[in-house]
Amino acid sequence: MAIMDEIDAAVSAHGKWKHKLRIAIDTGECESTPARVKLDTNCSFGKWLHYRMDEQYKETPHYDEIVTLHAAFHREAGTILEIALNGDKETANQRMKMGSDFSVLSANLTAKMREWQHWLQKNGVN
Repeated sequence: MAIMDEIDAAVSAHGKWKHKLRIAIDTGECESTPARVKLDTNCSFGKWLHYRMDEQYKETPHYDEIVTLHAAFHREAGTILEIALNGDKETANQRMKMGSDFSVLSANLTAKMREWQHWLQKNGVN
């Protein structure tokens, strides 16, 4: 998969995870565990980002910040899942609301991935 497609897939997949967290908050159940979710190398994008990506892309200006944001997103998602699975819906919902760390991390990660795509296009990378 080309780098642009990997980034598009990551944006979509992380959006779907927000939905999965909402379901976990509502039901108290999830097919994954908080420990697994907290690791940024368990999702497809994380595996690609750390292990399968062509080394040339790791030298681009956005890579390090995306790695940092992606890891922070996963840590917070895992914490929210842990809270949800422990039955504390109110706290889990608070940690997902607009303006929360999770909301800001998610928005910043998406924005930075889109910036990366624009930078790559501008520099002739497909």
